[in-house]
Amino acid sequence: MSTPVPPTDAADVARWHQELSNWERFGPDDALGTLNWITPEKRVAAAALVRSGRTVGCARALDTEPSADNFRPVLHHMVGTATEGYGGDWFGIAPHGYAISHIDALCHIFHEGKVYGGHPADKVTAHGALVLGIDALREGVVSRGVLLDMAREAGAPFLEAGHALLPEDLERAEEKAGVRVESGDILLVRTGRWAQRERDGAWDPHEKLAGLHARCLPWLHDRGVAALGCDGVSDVTPSQVDGVRLPIHSVAIVAMGLHLLDNLDLEKLGRACEEEGRHEFLLTLAPLVLERGTGCPLNPVALF
Repeated sequence: MSTPVPPTDAADVARWHQELSNWERFGPDDALGTLNWITPEKRVAAAALVRSGRTVGCARALDTEPSADNFRPVLHHMVGTATEGYGGDWFGIAPHGYAISHIDALCHIFHEGKVYGGHPADKVTAHGALVLGIDALREGVVSRGVLLDMAREAGAPFLEAGHALLPEDLERAEEKAGVRVESGDILLVRTGRWAQRERDGAWDPHEKLAGLHARCLPWLHDRGVAALGCDGVSDVTPSQVDGVRLPIHSVAIVAMGLHLLDNLDLEKLGRACEEEGRHEFLLTLAPLVLERGTGCPLNPVALF
């Protein structure tokens, strides 16, 4: 996958903020964004994909040790042990970043002082998000999941950190997998990040991380992707767009209303797809009901 990346600048990203906006599409009080593409009929069709009964979780273990890619490790304290006569825990978790498998709420990213739907950014307060909190997903998310295993498509255990994926790369992976991303799908993209980390150790993802180039944004919009997940943060780092650090996050969340699933562990899922002979499955997301939360740790579960 050595496709040259066309020049892209902040003006392109600004244009996509306008052209790909879903602010008026789903009504004035919309809090689900592109999850609206998941219809009851879509869920029924996704359920029909269950054949073998095999389940695969897609979350990393909550990491309590600091590292180059874990700037805010999880705090885990025991409040009950053999001394107290019961087992009890206290966890402190800052889900955003590059370590914890999590889902971003639509209030997580700001652009020009606004969040998705045109709400002012000051609605995200010291007491939490007054609009578009992760509790909007309290009923859960169930749809067809599709894995595009970009590392396997390239014939490698992983894509080198900093590798930028273009729409034509995604389409080649579709063709190889015998699947097409459709409206209402939850798209998962495997770059092999954790395989590279296992070989090379942790590195600072701010400096380099494989992911989608901003030019994938119109493709995601045109295909009607309901949610997007990756073993990185979806954005390639560096972004290759001057002046815009995370264009996928900015346009997808703020303009499109597309929930992002970051830092997933897709190693087992990649192997399962190969063994099952298909890259589509029933996928369930069940975020905690954290009222006013800007995101939540998440363990997506694929069912074949």
